[in-house]
Amino acid sequence: MKRIIWNETSSEERTQALARPARRADPALLNAVIEIFETVRKEGPPALERYSIKFDGAAPERLDIDAAIIADARAALDPEDAAALDAAAVNIRTFHEQTKPADMTAEMRPGVTCRRVFRPIERVGIYAPGGSAVLVSSLMMTAIPAAVASVPDIIVTTPPIHDPLIRKLMIFTAGLCGVKRLHFIGGAQAIAALTFGIGAIPRADKIVGPGGAYVAAAKKYAASLPDGPAIDMPAGPSELMAVADKTGDPALIAADLLSQAEHDRDAQVLFVTTEAGLAETVANAVDAQLQSLPRRDIARASLDNARMIIVDDLQSAADIANRYGPEHLSLAMKNASGFAETITAAGAIFVGPAAAESFGDYNCGPSHVLPTDGAARAWSGVSTETFMRAISIQEIDTVGARALAQPAARLARLEGLEAHARAALARLEAPRMQRAAP
Repeated sequence: MKRIIWNETSSEERTQALARPARRADPALLNAVIEIFETVRKEGPPALERYSIKFDGAAPERLDIDAAIIADARAALDPEDAAALDAAAVNIRTFHEQTKPADMTAEMRPGVTCRRVFRPIERVGIYAPGGSAVLVSSLMMTAIPAAVASVPDIIVTTPPIHDPLIRKLMIFTAGLCGVKRLHFIGGAQAIAALTFGIGAIPRADKIVGPGGAYVAAAKKYAASLPDGPAIDMPAGPSELMAVADKTGDPALIAADLLSQAEHDRDAQVLFVTTEAGLAETVANAVDAQLQSLPRRDIARASLDNARMIIVDDLQSAADIANRYGPEHLSLAMKNASGFAETITAAGAIFVGPAAAESFGDYNCGPSHVLPTDGAARAWSGVSTETFMRAISIQEIDTVGARALAQPAARLARLEGLEAHARAALARLEAPRMQRAAP
């Protein structure tokens, strides 16, 4: 992990210190995604099959899920594993039910009532990552809030799963989420299928879910197309920033850093601290814990993108965190709650030494699908609202129209929009309106 003394660096060096891995913005990657999209759009299902076999070793498959299939999948799992999934699903559902946005009404003045109401999106495509790790947790973190939002049609795509037990794990998790069918197809080709509606996969109004660099680039490209789907956010390779003062526990900090480093070679972890000695101790703990990790090669590659930043005070640490806008921010310090109040840009904050980032990944409740690549400066993580549309409803009677018409007409004419002004004033002149006036 590269060590940086913050007050000894130039502005350019600070920018480089907080830069994401270069591969995430590799033009060759985007060009490959565009080629996949264009080929899938032109050729349809044959292109999907060809790409799926090439990248994932299996043709696309649709699986309809019913009670018998779910029961069979549960029977194949260790009962304690199934119980852990059950408990996580309960927590996730409870959180999203309690934070689901509610309709609201504002009485503006006599005769003018404005409402904001929420309606579910009709069809949502969910991407559940696979590849080097099959993330059933990501399926729960997206499909459950979609179900709470009452989305009528939830389409789930996930890369083909070759291990029979892991496949049953995914099927059981889908059943817990209320998912009715799975499409086993991954990567940019899955996002293309959801974008255009190809074969058995219908076109999605919105695409949600995390993924590697190719999936993240594919989602961004899909959203840029004319009439393309909306997306939840830029949600690419994982990242975590840990901030600590002298009370930080080096073993716990190292464990949190490695928990994200093992995700992906393009994942990034940063450690910011006021204590140079703690930085050294954490670095040693990372090296020691790394040796026994099954995914140590991936974690080691990720650590090439890691940084340890030494600052003079916690205010500087907060400034760095807000500038970087981390997906996950872990606070290992004495007054972690107070420090959290100074943070304006983060996907999720984990307050205090007991708050393992892993709890947020699996079973605390809020979704772990969070903005990456600095998008936390403007975007929020997945919630029930992600799967809903807010519609304003404006109810205006004759009393309200008489109060609004003249001021609206003046504002319209200030902007040079005469037809707007006449439409407002027509409410005063229409015979029906005059008859209804008090």
